[in-house]
Amino acid sequence: MDKKVLNEILSKFEKKRDRAIYEQKLRQNEVYFKVPEIKKLDEEISKTGFLISKAILRNPKSYEENVERIKERMEKLKMRKAVLLTENNIPLEYLDVNYECNRCKDTGYLKSGEKCSCFKQALIRKAYDMSNIENTLKKENFKTFDINIFPNKSFEGEKLTPRENMMNILSISEGFVSNFDENNGENLLFYGSTGLGKTFMCNCIAKALLDKNKIVVYQTAFTILEIIENHRFNKNGKKFDHEDYNYLFEADLLIIDDLGTEVSNTFTNAEIFNIVNTRLISGKKTIISTNLTPKEISEIYTDRIFSRILEKFIPLKFYGPDLRWEVK
Repeated sequence: MDKKVLNEILSKFEKKRDRAIYEQKLRQNEVYFKVPEIKKLDEEISKTGFLISKAILRNPKSYEENVERIKERMEKLKMRKAVLLTENNIPLEYLDVNYECNRCKDTGYLKSGEKCSCFKQALIRKAYDMSNIENTLKKENFKTFDINIFPNKSFEGEKLTPRENMMNILSISEGFVSNFDENNGENLLFYGSTGLGKTFMCNCIAKALLDKNKIVVYQTAFTILEIIENHRFNKNGKKFDHEDYNYLFEADLLIIDDLGTEVSNTFTNAEIFNIVNTRLISGKKTIISTNLTPKEISEIYTDRIFSRILEKFIPLKFYGPDLRWEVK
C-alpha cells in the first residue's frame, strides 16, 4: 500500500478521533456547569484510579486487599455519579466519547495490532474508488426502502404480485444480514431486468453490513475484470500492491453487480469462476446481481460456473413494471 495513501487515511482517523474527544469535552463542560458535583466526582474517580496503580506498584505481591478496598470506593463514586445524571435527566452515556468505531476507538488498529475492519474498509474505498458509495447508501438502505412502490396486482402470469415477491426478497435479504456470521453457505443471486430494485437491495444489504463493521466490496463485473487484468498483466505497476485484487477474495461480502455486462470469453469466465469458487470454498459470502435470466447465464458462461451459481446461490427473481430506481 502506498505510504501517501496510508498517511492520508491515518490522518482522517486522527481527525475523527480528535473531533470525538473535542465533542465529549463540550458535553462534559455543559454537564459540569449544570451539576458542579459531577465534576468533583470525576476528579475523585480519576484520583481513585491512580491509587489502584499505586497500590500495585508498591506491593506487587500483596496488593489484592488494598485494591479491593479502593475498587469499592470507585464503585460508590460511580454510583453517585449515575444517580446525579439520572436525577438531572442526563443520559448515562452522555459523557462518553462517541467514536465512529468503538472497536478501535478510531485509531484504525485493534489492541492485537491488527487492522480494524473500519480501517480495511477505508483502504477498500481508496483502492476501488468507492468514495461515492457512502452517499448512495444514505439514500438507499432498509430504512428508506418503500414496499408500497411495488404494485400489488398480478404480473404476467407470476404466482405472486410484484409487491408480494419483493416482500419475500426483502425478508430473505434481511435474514441474510441477520445470519451473516453463521456458516450457512448462503449466497444470493438477484436476477431480472433493469429498474426493478436489484441495485437498491444490494445497497440495503451493503449498508446494513457496513454498519456491523463487515468488510464489503461492491463493484460491477466489468470493473472487477479490469482489476483482475491490472493484477495479471501488471498494467498499473504496483498501485496499492494489488490489495484491490486480494480483497475480491478476502472481503466479508463481495457484491458483483451487472454480471453479463463484461466482455465474455474464456479468460473472463475462468476468472469469475475462480473468484466465486474460491470464496465458496473459504466460506466467504457473495451476492451476484444480473439482468440475465438463468437460461441466458448458462448460454454465456461455462457449465461449471452456471452449476456452481445455481447450486450455492439462492436465486431471487425481480419482476414487475420498470420503476427506474436510478432516477428517483
